[in-house]
Amino acid sequence: MVNSAMLALGGSTLQRALYTIGYQGAQIGDLINALRAAGIQCLVDVREAPISRKRDFAKSRLAAHLQDARIGYRHVRALGNPKTGRDAARAGDVESYRAIFSRHMESPPARAAVQEMAQLAAAERSCLLCLERDPRHCHRSIVADRITALNGQQTKHLFADTASDQQELL
Repeated sequence: MVNSAMLALGGSTLQRALYTIGYQGAQIGDLINALRAAGIQCLVDVREAPISRKRDFAKSRLAAHLQDARIGYRHVRALGNPKTGRDAARAGDVESYRAIFSRHMESPPARAAVQEMAQLAAAERSCLLCLERDPRHCHRSIVADRITALNGQQTKHLFADTASDQQELL
């Protein structure tokens, strides 16, 4: 299926992948090394609130580290998991978390953000960021599925906390 994101770029989206990464258990240098190794041009922060107990992963410091590494940074709040979804996930209520986040993804701001990110990912090598290390337990995989459904890319998951940071999961 050809869509507007593919048409805008002459169908080149199939040559690229959309990447995801979580920073749980990693240091900022590990994250940047994994992004560089994958040739990432833009890190898209999909945390609703881009704050962290690990200071280097809070929005302004993270953006500064990425700028020093010549990697772009965008925070897209509309693609973040709402607090009620995060609370359900923390409580181990996966069914509620997925239902809450799925409803959120149908909101006009989230739908518009998915469209915008599909075009960005088609134009430059992009990576979605959240805290959770395992993409199977993180909303970023749902976001990635929505984006790749629009632009025909495949999803690849990076890991910042291991020597095998380029292994693909799933």
